[in-house]
Amino acid sequence: MRPTLIPFPLSLPLRALAAAGTGSLLLGACSAPTSPADRTAAELRARVPQPVRAAGVLRIASDLNYPPVDFRTPEAPWAGLDPDLAAAIGNYLGLKIEFVNMPFDQVIPSVQQKKIDLAMSAVIDTRRRQEGTDDNHQQVDPGVDFIDYFMTGTSILVRNGNPLGISSLDSLCGRTVAVQRGTIQAEVGRRQINACLKVDKPMKLHELETDALAQAEVSAGTAAADLNDYPVAVYNTAPERGGRFAMVGAYGQSSPYGITLNRRDTELRDVLAHTLDQLIRNGDYDRILTKWGVQRGAVTSAVVNGGL
Repeated sequence: MRPTLIPFPLSLPLRALAAAGTGSLLLGACSAPTSPADRTAAELRARVPQPVRAAGVLRIASDLNYPPVDFRTPEAPWAGLDPDLAAAIGNYLGLKIEFVNMPFDQVIPSVQQKKIDLAMSAVIDTRRRQEGTDDNHQQVDPGVDFIDYFMTGTSILVRNGNPLGISSLDSLCGRTVAVQRGTIQAEVGRRQINACLKVDKPMKLHELETDALAQAEVSAGTAAADLNDYPVAVYNTAPERGGRFAMVGAYGQSSPYGITLNRRDTELRDVLAHTLDQLIRNGDYDRILTKWGVQRGAVTSAVVNGGL
């Protein structure tokens, strides 16, 4: 499956990343001419599939245990980068949003089974997930479509001060590593097990239900490192998090997060891709990334199925 750039119906130019933050849409009075951007919003709202438009809500699957991307607080049932982006998309389309919390390994199946409209849960877009194949290229599920909205990479999280001198994936050989089950980091860990066997230094991999449990193993010294995404590593190494962890080595395997949709829902997919492009143009997208301190992962346009 080749990555697809969705053609925008009004032929608006793609904005450059440097042009971010130029201001939000201004709505004129009833008698004022409608601006091109406003016509675009009206057009996109009209193109929302009828069942979603009738319901007035986008139901979104997410594992709300992955700050700062998706999580809960005492004050809010959902918070983070994904909920903020979803809220901006919903506001642009005149829809409410509702996040449905579930374990990460159930997020993609819930989309495939149409129990949910879409997923936003730091899901990395990969060719294998698009096609629904396993590591041996055998078909295991129907696959999904992605709208890529953020670039991330795998980070190595260790105890503050790095007492074991971890500097790369190879330096994890002979040690125990914790990861969240069902993630790209779990796949990275399994590949590293094979690499470590070649140098006769077996690595153990603990696959846990949440990244918080993986972090707890690192904090307790049960695991030498936790492999997780760049935004999560940045969040957990910030001074206000208590200084428990440090991020070491260069993050690798740059990959996109993707809004995850059933492959039959092409109409909804295209509307959401166009809407994301508009949020990039009007500056809302960059304001949200800046709020969460993850501007490094910004994209300049929505791309469908761009993962490898």
